[in-house]
Amino acid sequence: MVRGSHQGESTGGVYLIDLESGQARQTVDWNSPDINWEGRGADRGLRGIAFDGDLVYVAASDELFVYAPDFQPVASYRNPFLKHCHEICRWERRLFLTSTGLDSILGFDLDQKQFCWGLFIERYGTSYRARPFNPGATAGPPANNQLHINNVYCNAQGMYISGMRTGALLHFNGRTIAPRATLPHGTHNARPYRDGILFNDTQADVVRLVSPTEDRFFPVPRYDPAELTHTDLGDDRVARQAFGRGLCLLDDGVIAAGSSPSTVSVHDLNQSRTTLTVNLTKDIRNGIHGLAVWPFQRRLSTR
Repeated sequence: MVRGSHQGESTGGVYLIDLESGQARQTVDWNSPDINWEGRGADRGLRGIAFDGDLVYVAASDELFVYAPDFQPVASYRNPFLKHCHEICRWERRLFLTSTGLDSILGFDLDQKQFCWGLFIERYGTSYRARPFNPGATAGPPANNQLHINNVYCNAQGMYISGMRTGALLHFNGRTIAPRATLPHGTHNARPYRDGILFNDTQADVVRLVSPTEDRFFPVPRYDPAELTHTDLGDDRVARQAFGRGLCLLDDGVIAAGSSPSTVSVHDLNQSRTTLTVNLTKDIRNGIHGLAVWPFQRRLSTR
Protein backbone atom coordinates (compact mmCIF):
# COMPACT_ATOMS: atom_id res chain seq x y z
CA MET A 1 0.00 0.00 0.00
CA VAL A 2 1.03 3.58 -0.66
CA ARG A 3 0.54 6.16 2.06
CA GLY A 4 0.74 9.91 1.50
CA SER A 5 2.64 12.31 3.72
CA HIS A 6 0.32 15.32 3.34
CA GLN A 7 -3.29 14.98 4.40
CA GLY A 8 -5.76 15.71 1.65
CA GLU A 9 -3.15 16.12 -1.09
CA SER A 10 -1.60 12.78 -1.93
CA THR A 11 -2.95 10.07 0.30
CA GLY A 12 -2.09 7.02 -1.77
CA GLY A 13 -4.16 3.85 -1.84
CA VAL A 14 -3.87 0.12 -2.46
CA TYR A 15 -1.80 -1.23 -5.34
CA LEU A 16 -1.29 -4.71 -6.79
CA ILE A 17 2.23 -5.22 -8.14
CA ASP A 18 3.21 -8.08 -10.44
CA LEU A 19 6.88 -8.61 -9.61
CA GLU A 20 7.44 -10.70 -12.74
CA SER A 21 6.30 -8.02 -15.15
CA GLY A 22 6.86 -4.94 -13.01
CA GLN A 23 3.29 -3.83 -13.72
CA ALA A 24 1.17 -2.19 -11.02
CA ARG A 25 -2.52 -1.43 -10.73
CA GLN A 26 -4.21 0.84 -8.20
CA THR A 27 -7.26 -0.88 -6.70
CA VAL A 28 -8.25 1.66 -4.03
CA ASP A 29 -7.72 5.40 -4.43
CA TRP A 30 -7.68 7.10 -1.03
CA ASN A 31 -8.08 10.45 -2.80
CA SER A 32 -11.52 9.39 -4.00
CA PRO A 33 -14.25 12.01 -3.44
CA ASP A 34 -16.43 9.14 -2.17
CA ILE A 35 -14.30 8.98 1.00
CA ASN A 36 -15.53 11.28 3.72
CA TRP A 37 -12.58 12.62 5.74
CA GLU A 38 -14.83 13.97 8.46
CA GLY A 39 -14.57 11.78 11.54
CA ARG A 40 -11.92 9.51 10.06
CA GLY A 41 -9.02 11.00 11.96
CA ALA A 42 -8.11 13.28 9.03
CA ASP A 43 -5.29 10.81 8.47
CA ARG A 44 -2.85 10.41 5.62
CA GLY A 45 -4.05 7.21 4.02
CA LEU A 46 -4.04 3.46 4.39
CA ARG A 47 -1.60 1.52 6.57
CA GLY A 48 -1.67 -2.25 7.20
CA ILE A 49 -3.11 -5.06 5.07
CA ALA A 50 -4.04 -8.69 5.82
CA PHE A 51 -6.23 -11.44 4.37
CA ASP A 52 -8.76 -13.88 5.77
CA GLY A 53 -10.60 -16.31 3.52
CA ASP A 54 -12.02 -14.30 0.64
CA LEU A 55 -11.75 -10.95 2.43
CA VAL A 56 -9.12 -8.22 2.37
CA TYR A 57 -8.61 -6.23 5.59
CA VAL A 58 -7.05 -2.78 5.29
CA ALA A 59 -6.42 -0.42 8.20
CA ALA A 60 -6.52 3.35 8.13
CA SER A 61 -5.61 5.55 11.08
CA ASP A 62 -8.72 4.80 13.16
CA GLU A 63 -10.84 2.46 11.02
CA LEU A 64 -10.64 -1.10 9.72
CA PHE A 65 -11.97 -1.56 6.17
CA VAL A 66 -13.04 -4.86 4.62
CA TYR A 67 -13.00 -5.49 0.86
CA ALA A 68 -13.82 -8.33 -1.50
CA PRO A 69 -10.93 -9.52 -3.72
CA ASP A 70 -12.15 -7.14 -6.45
CA PHE A 71 -11.92 -4.36 -3.84
CA GLN A 72 -15.61 -3.70 -3.63
CA PRO A 73 -16.22 -2.47 -0.06
CA VAL A 74 -17.85 -5.00 2.28
CA ALA A 75 -17.80 -3.35 5.73
CA SER A 76 -15.81 -1.13 8.06
CA TYR A 77 -15.26 -1.14 11.82
CA ARG A 78 -14.15 1.50 14.28
CA ASN A 79 -13.10 1.50 17.92
CA PRO A 80 -12.31 4.45 20.22
CA PHE A 81 -9.02 2.78 21.20
CA LEU A 82 -7.76 2.44 17.62
CA LYS A 83 -5.61 5.51 17.09
CA HIS A 84 -2.96 6.06 14.39
CA CYS A 85 -2.95 2.40 13.38
CA HIS A 86 0.11 1.22 11.45
CA GLU A 87 0.74 -2.47 10.64
CA ILE A 88 -1.73 -5.31 11.21
CA CYS A 89 -1.32 -9.09 11.42
CA ARG A 90 -3.71 -12.04 11.23
CA TRP A 91 -3.13 -15.02 13.50
CA GLU A 92 -5.63 -17.87 13.61
CA ARG A 93 -9.08 -16.30 14.11
CA ARG A 94 -7.96 -12.86 15.20
CA LEU A 95 -6.64 -9.82 13.45
CA PHE A 96 -4.20 -7.78 15.52
CA LEU A 97 -3.81 -4.05 14.92
CA THR A 98 -1.23 -1.61 16.26
CA SER A 99 -2.81 1.36 18.00
CA THR A 100 0.23 3.59 17.80
CA GLY A 101 -1.36 6.58 19.47
CA LEU A 102 -2.15 4.54 22.58
CA ASP A 103 0.95 2.28 22.75
CA SER A 104 -1.45 -0.65 22.38
CA ILE A 105 -2.41 -3.69 20.33
CA LEU A 106 -6.07 -4.37 19.54
CA GLY A 107 -7.53 -7.78 18.67
CA PHE A 108 -10.41 -8.11 16.20
CA ASP A 109 -12.46 -11.34 16.20
CA LEU A 110 -12.74 -12.43 12.56
CA ASP A 111 -15.78 -14.62 13.21
CA GLN A 112 -17.77 -12.29 15.46
CA LYS A 113 -16.59 -9.23 13.51
CA GLN A 114 -15.86 -7.13 16.58
CA PHE A 115 -12.94 -5.79 18.59
CA CYS A 116 -12.49 -8.24 21.44
CA TRP A 117 -9.08 -7.72 23.09
CA GLY A 118 -6.57 -5.03 23.92
CA LEU A 119 -3.04 -4.83 25.32
CA PHE A 120 -1.42 -1.64 26.64
CA ILE A 121 2.41 -1.68 26.82
CA GLU A 122 4.51 0.49 29.14
CA ARG A 123 8.25 0.75 29.72
CA TYR A 124 9.85 1.09 33.14
CA GLY A 125 13.56 1.72 32.76
CA THR A 126 14.86 -1.39 31.01
CA SER A 127 11.77 -3.51 31.68
CA TYR A 128 8.26 -3.56 30.18
CA ARG A 129 4.75 -4.22 31.41
CA ALA A 130 1.74 -5.39 29.39
CA ARG A 131 -1.75 -4.64 30.69
CA PRO A 132 -4.78 -6.24 28.96
CA PHE A 133 -7.96 -4.19 28.56
CA ASN A 134 -11.42 -4.56 27.06
CA PRO A 135 -11.80 -2.45 23.88
CA GLY A 136 -15.58 -2.67 24.31
CA ALA A 137 -15.49 -0.80 27.61
CA THR A 138 -15.75 2.94 28.06
CA ALA A 139 -12.41 3.17 29.87
CA GLY A 140 -9.09 2.07 28.43
CA PRO A 141 -5.47 3.12 28.04
CA PRO A 142 -4.60 6.81 27.96
CA ALA A 143 -3.55 8.64 24.82
CA ASN A 144 0.11 7.69 24.90
CA ASN A 145 2.75 7.51 22.20
CA GLN A 146 5.91 6.95 24.20
CA LEU A 147 6.93 3.78 22.35
CA HIS A 148 5.37 4.55 18.94
CA ILE A 149 4.38 0.92 18.42
CA ASN A 150 4.12 0.38 14.67
CA ASN A 151 4.36 -3.38 14.14
CA VAL A 152 2.86 -6.61 15.44
CA TYR A 153 3.78 -10.13 14.29
CA CYS A 154 2.46 -13.45 15.60
CA ASN A 155 3.58 -17.06 15.37
CA ALA A 156 3.21 -20.22 17.47
CA GLN A 157 5.71 -18.86 20.01
CA GLY A 158 3.68 -15.74 20.78
CA MET A 159 3.25 -12.12 19.79
CA TYR A 160 6.13 -9.84 18.78
CA ILE A 161 5.72 -6.08 19.16
CA SER A 162 8.04 -3.27 18.09
CA GLY A 163 8.13 0.39 17.23
CA MET A 164 10.24 3.44 16.63
CA ARG A 165 10.98 3.90 20.33
CA THR A 166 10.54 0.44 21.87
CA GLY A 167 14.31 -0.08 21.82
CA ALA A 168 13.69 -3.81 21.46
CA LEU A 169 11.65 -6.48 19.77
CA LEU A 170 9.19 -7.37 22.54
CA HIS A 171 7.84 -10.88 23.03
CA PHE A 172 4.43 -11.36 24.65
CA ASN A 173 3.69 -14.98 25.65
CA GLY A 174 0.11 -14.39 26.76
CA ARG A 175 1.08 -13.48 30.33
CA THR A 176 4.28 -11.45 30.39
CA ILE A 177 6.24 -9.26 27.99
CA ALA A 178 10.03 -9.13 27.69
CA PRO A 179 12.68 -7.97 25.18
CA ARG A 180 13.72 -10.58 22.64
CA ALA A 181 16.48 -8.47 21.06
CA THR A 182 17.57 -4.85 21.01
CA LEU A 183 16.56 -2.60 18.12
CA PRO A 184 17.85 0.80 16.96
CA HIS A 185 15.73 3.92 17.21
CA GLY A 186 13.34 4.43 14.32
CA THR A 187 12.75 0.76 13.48
CA HIS A 188 9.83 -0.51 11.40
CA ASN A 189 8.50 -4.03 10.62
CA ALA A 190 10.67 -5.98 13.08
CA ARG A 191 9.99 -9.72 13.28
CA PRO A 192 11.86 -12.90 14.18
CA TYR A 193 13.40 -14.69 11.22
CA ARG A 194 15.34 -17.94 11.39
CA ASP A 195 17.70 -17.52 14.37
CA GLY A 196 17.69 -13.71 14.25
CA ILE A 197 15.48 -10.71 13.53
CA LEU A 198 14.53 -8.96 10.30
CA PHE A 199 13.59 -5.29 10.19
CA ASN A 200 13.68 -1.95 8.43
CA ASP A 201 16.48 0.01 10.06
CA THR A 202 14.79 3.16 8.87
CA GLN A 203 17.19 5.77 10.22
CA ALA A 204 20.16 3.93 8.72
CA ASP A 205 18.34 3.58 5.34
CA VAL A 206 18.82 -0.19 5.20
CA VAL A 207 16.88 -3.42 5.55
CA ARG A 208 18.70 -5.56 8.09
CA LEU A 209 18.92 -9.19 9.16
CA VAL A 210 20.70 -9.62 12.48
CA SER A 211 21.45 -12.96 14.12
CA PRO A 212 24.07 -14.30 16.55
CA THR A 213 26.32 -15.05 13.59
CA GLU A 214 25.66 -12.31 11.04
CA ASP A 215 24.60 -8.75 10.32
CA ARG A 216 23.37 -8.62 6.75
CA PHE A 217 21.90 -5.46 5.24
CA PHE A 218 20.50 -4.09 1.98
CA PRO A 219 20.64 -0.36 1.21
CA VAL A 220 17.31 1.35 0.54
CA PRO A 221 17.13 2.67 -3.06
CA ARG A 222 17.91 6.33 -3.58
CA TYR A 223 17.20 8.49 -6.62
CA ASP A 224 18.77 11.53 -8.18
CA PRO A 225 17.04 14.46 -6.40
CA ALA A 226 16.40 16.02 -9.81
CA GLU A 227 14.07 13.09 -10.60
CA LEU A 228 11.87 13.62 -7.54
CA THR A 229 8.68 15.66 -7.61
CA HIS A 230 6.90 17.73 -4.94
CA THR A 231 10.14 18.31 -3.06
CA ASP A 232 9.13 21.81 -1.94
CA LEU A 233 7.43 20.61 1.27
CA GLY A 234 10.16 22.31 3.28
CA ASP A 235 10.17 19.79 6.11
CA ASP A 236 12.12 16.48 6.13
CA ARG A 237 9.91 15.26 8.96
CA VAL A 238 6.99 15.19 6.53
CA ALA A 239 8.60 13.35 3.62
CA ARG A 240 12.04 12.20 2.57
CA GLN A 241 13.35 9.66 0.13
CA ALA A 242 14.84 6.31 1.23
CA PHE A 243 12.49 6.06 4.22
CA GLY A 244 12.27 2.28 4.64
CA ARG A 245 8.90 0.91 5.74
CA GLY A 246 6.90 -2.15 4.71
CA LEU A 247 8.26 -5.69 4.72
CA CYS A 248 7.00 -9.16 3.83
CA LEU A 249 8.36 -12.64 3.14
CA LEU A 250 7.92 -13.78 -0.47
CA ASP A 251 9.68 -17.13 -0.25
CA ASP A 252 12.27 -18.80 1.93
CA GLY A 253 15.13 -16.34 1.95
CA VAL A 254 13.41 -13.81 -0.33
CA ILE A 255 11.76 -10.66 1.02
CA ALA A 256 10.04 -7.55 -0.34
CA ALA A 257 10.74 -4.22 1.35
CA GLY A 258 9.18 -0.82 0.80
CA SER A 259 10.54 2.72 0.79
CA SER A 260 9.80 6.24 -0.39
CA PRO A 261 9.12 7.46 -2.94
CA SER A 262 6.78 4.47 -3.54
CA THR A 263 9.38 1.78 -4.20
CA VAL A 264 9.28 -1.97 -3.59
CA SER A 265 12.57 -3.89 -3.64
CA VAL A 266 13.11 -7.65 -3.63
CA HIS A 267 16.12 -8.89 -1.63
CA ASP A 268 17.59 -12.39 -1.69
CA LEU A 269 18.92 -13.10 1.80
CA ASN A 270 20.66 -16.29 0.74
CA GLN A 271 22.63 -14.60 -2.05
CA SER A 272 22.96 -11.21 -0.29
CA ARG A 273 21.76 -9.26 -3.30
CA THR A 274 18.86 -7.13 -4.44
CA THR A 275 17.18 -8.80 -7.39
CA LEU A 276 14.44 -6.34 -8.33
CA THR A 277 13.28 -2.78 -7.73
CA VAL A 278 9.87 -1.45 -8.79
CA ASN A 279 9.09 2.26 -8.51
CA LEU A 280 5.48 3.45 -8.73
CA THR A 281 6.09 7.20 -8.65
CA LYS A 282 8.84 9.72 -7.92
CA ASP A 283 6.38 11.85 -5.93
CA ILE A 284 8.24 12.28 -2.62
CA ARG A 285 4.95 12.64 -0.75
CA ASN A 286 4.11 8.98 -1.32
CA GLY A 287 5.77 6.04 0.40
CA ILE A 288 5.09 2.35 0.86
CA HIS A 289 3.42 1.26 4.09
CA GLY A 290 1.96 -2.25 4.46
CA LEU A 291 3.17 -5.06 2.17
CA ALA A 292 1.65 -8.53 1.79
CA VAL A 293 1.63 -11.37 -0.73
CA TRP A 294 -1.60 -11.32 -2.78
CA PRO A 295 -3.27 -14.72 -2.16
CA PHE A 296 -6.12 -14.73 -4.67
CA GLN A 297 -4.47 -14.94 -8.09
CA ARG A 298 -0.99 -15.41 -9.46
CA ARG A 299 -1.22 -12.99 -12.37
CA LEU A 300 -2.09 -9.29 -12.25
CA SER A 301 -4.75 -8.07 -14.65
CA THR A 302 -4.09 -4.52 -15.86
CA ARG A 303 -7.57 -3.94 -17.22
